[in-house]
Amino acid sequence: MHHENLIKMANDIGSFFQSDPDPITAVEGMADHLRRFWEPRMRKAIVQHYQAGGDGLSDLAQAAVKKLAAESAALSGIGDG
Repeated sequence: MHHENLIKMANDIGSFFQSDPDPITAVEGMADHLRRFWEPRMRKAIVQHYQAGGDGLSDLAQAAVKKLAAESAALSGIGDG
């Protein structure tokens, strides 16, 4: 899947969660959505895009993907990532 499609999808999801008045809840909600509904290859690709600078991702999408990246790094450190 092309990064452009993933960026658009992530930003669209972020637009939905942006309506939450609590920014922390919005980030967690979006990260949870990505965990639950995006296949592993999609999550891996968006994390790699974020780690390469995250061009095009909204602030909320960047924060949610940053959370996924941290979780992925923690899991790989214990052999489950």
